[in-house]
Amino acid sequence: MVVTRFAPSPTGYLHIGGLRTALLSYLWARRNNGKFLLRIEDTDFSRNDEAAARAIVEAFKWVGLEHDGVIEYQSSRLKIYQEYAQKLLDEGKAYKCYMSKEELDALREEQTARKERAKYDNRYRDFTGTPPEGCEAVIRIKAPLEGSITVHDGVKGDVVFNVADILDDFIIARADGTPTYNFVVAVDDALMGVTDVIRGDDHLSNTPKQIVVYKALGFPLPKFFHVPMIHNSEGKKLSKRDGATDVMMYKQMGYTPEALLNFLVRLGWSHGDQEIFSMNEMLELFDPSDINRSASVYNVDKLDWLNSHYLKNTPNDKLCELLEFHGVMLISHDKREILLDAIKERAKTLAEMAVLVSEILVSPAEYDEAALKKGYKEESRAILEAFAAALKGAKDLHLPTDYHHVMEAVVTEMGIGFGKIGQPLRIALMGKLSGPGLDNVMAIIGVDETLKRIESLLKY
Repeated sequence: MVVTRFAPSPTGYLHIGGLRTALLSYLWARRNNGKFLLRIEDTDFSRNDEAAARAIVEAFKWVGLEHDGVIEYQSSRLKIYQEYAQKLLDEGKAYKCYMSKEELDALREEQTARKERAKYDNRYRDFTGTPPEGCEAVIRIKAPLEGSITVHDGVKGDVVFNVADILDDFIIARADGTPTYNFVVAVDDALMGVTDVIRGDDHLSNTPKQIVVYKALGFPLPKFFHVPMIHNSEGKKLSKRDGATDVMMYKQMGYTPEALLNFLVRLGWSHGDQEIFSMNEMLELFDPSDINRSASVYNVDKLDWLNSHYLKNTPNDKLCELLEFHGVMLISHDKREILLDAIKERAKTLAEMAVLVSEILVSPAEYDEAALKKGYKEESRAILEAFAAALKGAKDLHLPTDYHHVMEAVVTEMGIGFGKIGQPLRIALMGKLSGPGLDNVMAIIGVDETLKRIESLLKY
């Protein structure tokens, strides 16, 4: 059975790159009828943030990535790690190191002065003497002293690491007994039956250390897939300046989970020229072996385009539910169908839709000066007065077409083009020269509100 996992550290919000890794892991597990696990790696007590842990879970719920089983918290598994560290001590595969921080700092300074790689010199590897007084021991694993370690990676191919260049006898347990990252990751992945590790390639350099732990404990190695990072348009690591990096900010900005997941799956993976992927299509087509080896580029225009597509194809009842998060309550509005149909073609995000709803339903408090200069001419007053009179004399105005017929009648009677009535009328209704179709706006707000807004502009 394929078992994947996502294992964030609760030191901050869920990063957009982390969500992509989680999505890929989720897809591969589900495609193979396997398991997708969620593990919170919270053994670094100095950096843990309970709010961050909750934010990670909240983000998962928002995008709909359901994990199997309970959420595992490493902080509740400390006894397990201590048992395995002791096992390595008992088998002579790890040892207690009494080197002080001052000694280690001095060693690194000497190595740096000699232009050598700074690393621990294994001085306590075979120590049998009396431990120095007043020094609390850490536990170091015995790493290979020579040769190489090959990571068989499903994305990058075989990656060979020279032991002398990257390894020393690294710490697996601190002096206070808390375990270190590379040790607990390997232990947990093995004990939880993880078969396929899909993660960012910033973890590639950690993999040889984890392989050392796997082999020392006699655990089988999982398959590794290291996914290239997400870069900005300049080829640099994605930062807050390039767009939102916190997953929940995308909810605030009005993106749908479907659009965001579609966007993320296409960062570094493709299936022909297809751009739109439903979750079912992702599950059917995704294979981590098809992930590109080069970094992907974050493109907010692509995300906007995808989100616009999903908004246009979202049923209006569902849109009403989504807009409530943005403070818009339309569930009981009698013209909500016309309203949503009028704006969903124009908005890229739910936040933009919320603004458009307000612009339609709320009478303009002011008028755009540039719009007035361009669209409100000397003859505009007479045209608006004629249109207002026609509205008052019309009957059964309900649908957009009903209002359009009144506009046609006024245009014909006055011998003018639609622009002559359209521009000043739009300023009266919206306060500017852009927005949905005028017949739609009038059908939404009704005759009385339309007349009220025309009167307000005439008095301006």
